[in-house]
Amino acid sequence: MSKKILIVGGVAGGASCAARMRRLDESAEIVMFEKGEYISFANCGLPYYIGDTIKDRENLIIQTPQKFKDRFKVDVRTNAEVISINPVEKTISVRNGGSTYHEHYDALVLSPGTSPIRPPLRGIDSPVVFTLRNIPDTDRIRPYVDSKQARRAVVIGGGFIGLEMAESLRHRGLEVTLVEMLDQVFTPADKEMASVLHQHLIMNGVRLILGDGVKEILPTGDTSAEVFLMSGERIPTELVILSIGVKPDTEFVKKSGIAVGERGTIVVDQHMRTDKPDIYAVGDAVEVVDFISGKKVHVPLAGPANRQGSIAADNIAGIHTVYKNTQGTAICKIFDLTVAVTGLNEKNAKKWGISYIKSYTHGSSHASYYPGSFPLSIKILFEPKTGKLLGAQVIGKDGIDKRIDVFATALRHGLTVYDLAELELAYAPPYGSAKDPVNIAGFVAQNILEGRMPVFYAEDVASIDGSRQQLLDVRTKTEYEQGALENAVCIPVDELRSRIGELNKEKEILTYCQVGLRGYLATRMLMQQGFRVKNLSGGYKTYSNAQTVNYDHSYMKNVPEASCSSPTSDSKDANRRVIDACGLQCPGPIMQLKKAMDKASDGEAVEIRATDQGFAADVPSWCVRTDNTLVSLCQKDGVYSAVIKKGKPNDVCTVPQTLRDKKTMVIFSNDFDRMMAAFIIANGAASMGSEVTLFFTFWGLNMLRKDAYVNVKKSIAERMFGMMMPRGAKKTKLSKMNMGGMGTMMMQMEMKKKNVYPLSELIDQARQSGVKLIACTMSMDIMGIKKEELIDGVEFGGVAYYLEKADNAGYNIFI
Repeated sequence: MSKKILIVGGVAGGASCAARMRRLDESAEIVMFEKGEYISFANCGLPYYIGDTIKDRENLIIQTPQKFKDRFKVDVRTNAEVISINPVEKTISVRNGGSTYHEHYDALVLSPGTSPIRPPLRGIDSPVVFTLRNIPDTDRIRPYVDSKQARRAVVIGGGFIGLEMAESLRHRGLEVTLVEMLDQVFTPADKEMASVLHQHLIMNGVRLILGDGVKEILPTGDTSAEVFLMSGERIPTELVILSIGVKPDTEFVKKSGIAVGERGTIVVDQHMRTDKPDIYAVGDAVEVVDFISGKKVHVPLAGPANRQGSIAADNIAGIHTVYKNTQGTAICKIFDLTVAVTGLNEKNAKKWGISYIKSYTHGSSHASYYPGSFPLSIKILFEPKTGKLLGAQVIGKDGIDKRIDVFATALRHGLTVYDLAELELAYAPPYGSAKDPVNIAGFVAQNILEGRMPVFYAEDVASIDGSRQQLLDVRTKTEYEQGALENAVCIPVDELRSRIGELNKEKEILTYCQVGLRGYLATRMLMQQGFRVKNLSGGYKTYSNAQTVNYDHSYMKNVPEASCSSPTSDSKDANRRVIDACGLQCPGPIMQLKKAMDKASDGEAVEIRATDQGFAADVPSWCVRTDNTLVSLCQKDGVYSAVIKKGKPNDVCTVPQTLRDKKTMVIFSNDFDRMMAAFIIANGAASMGSEVTLFFTFWGLNMLRKDAYVNVKKSIAERMFGMMMPRGAKKTKLSKMNMGGMGTMMMQMEMKKKNVYPLSELIDQARQSGVKLIACTMSMDIMGIKKEELIDGVEFGGVAYYLEKADNAGYNIFI
């Protein structure tokens, strides 16, 4: 007698189970229920269709119900939602349209998948808010983008879908803001690795907001809204993509008495069986075991879902196959960069109390002398005693999939870092190096384990004790001048033997270079001379990544506007010198640039092309430090192109554009009319692209006070000051004709009639436009105003901070 097998849900897990089941049992009656219209589609390709990288919508549909029936003899029932299960009677209840019916099973496979998380925010159901999980979602978003109703988009969430949608919408020409509540995007990677993505997103025109969440979404029209953040910032937009995560779609499973975990995931054993007889579960909705830690986790990935579907089919057919846990191998493309992970990351290792050692290495996608080489960075975790690989993260442009797959295979089979060093991997100059980056990661880890290279890490720098430790920078003087660790002594590695007497043998020497190799050479040299030495893992490059937090895009402040068309197309500069620094690791590009600029004449322009990811941040700083002019900086196909003109503009009759675009004001008054003038000017300047700084001192500080009373510890004199001064913009008065408050009230009424924004709203608009509000700390101390009393977004500084801003501004106003 043939078995009747019911499968709830298609896509990866359910469809693979049905196909495998048919291959194992031609006589079985197989029925698949899908509550939507589509049973098998490429959900990972949906963002790329919206971004017009995938042109044909039909390419997203892997199998139609009819094709699936013809090939696999499966009764596919779409728009059929399973609403309950009776494990005792072995039946399910199915809703189809307005009617409900029951179906008996011999074996039941649950593959309900997940649904996007929609938090109960005000405005979450606005017509401009979309989620992306399936074909119908795509069919709503793509026409909306095609119609050009949206000029601006806010993507909420920096996971896979959020990052892919940010890229796709930028490709379609939208202004994109990506908001992530955590302090990094792509959480499967550790923060110092993800920071490379932060810079790359900004370089590609994405406004990145980290460490801030969404409070509410308020419609401002039929096709527009404002996204309000927890920080108080408001972002106007015509399109919101909600991608903060997914949850298992298992409400009907819970109600049926089948065991689920804390996250709502279905509990299964190694054979994909639930706790009820003849009921299996697979795919994104199941709870799995982490391959390294043995912890119960939720990892919704397509690869595991496909394997689980096949394993469930095997066991139904009497083949006792087991699922050997999930190691979380994943990869994501973000513009021209790729990031990939497998196994354990450092965050989870700390959370789960797993002992580990970590190592950072930097290499090239293939031989650096062969054209088209791109840098890549690797982080691995391994066991302290055995060297067994625990996890790996890789980021770069090319060859990332190749390396992560090697690491994933090594991890799956329990290989050690010693094994990584011995792997024989394919080599030819266009494809790799004689010592592949995977081998190098093994060599370095092996040296750490065997004591040949004791290491310290970026997070240890803050706690260095100068009384017993000495920082040694073994890079060149040029590299050192571009940025170095505080209090470090610079002795280039090639000079170290002859200058070793400059080091204090009583102290522990902490060496570092750019990526770790020269630091290792110095470490070996010094250890054999009797010094106690540690080397900075991953070098200054990893340290810089670990320290970079681009909340305000500050690294781009010295970068002029530039399109990414090739600068060499400018006929006026067709003969200018072009330097090809592609394939060179930092500091190679900067050193090549310095050589060229040393030979250049005043006013002569040099174009340099580089592939090192740090170049975009390095070249603006280099130009500022060396008094040269950065004409343009752009990125295309993973290659950064910068045009630098030797010297600074010397036209003393005009204010340089960079200064004209910066304005400062000293706010001394708390009069209503003066403050209206100040904030109208500030908002106008900001809307024209200027960088505006307002420095509030003495009575001006009252503009920044919160309207509501804040209970903070104060002296009697400080409390008296607080009572006598106006608290916030709403309490200000006209400087003349106030007439006991009547004049101010009349002025406010006239402003309302004539659609002039009130002062409090002008202040909010200034904050949203990026106007810097600086509170004078000296004045705060004298007047007894505490930080807790001031509105959000205020920065704190003294006279030196203000003067530095004023010195670099074209205009300064005192109000």
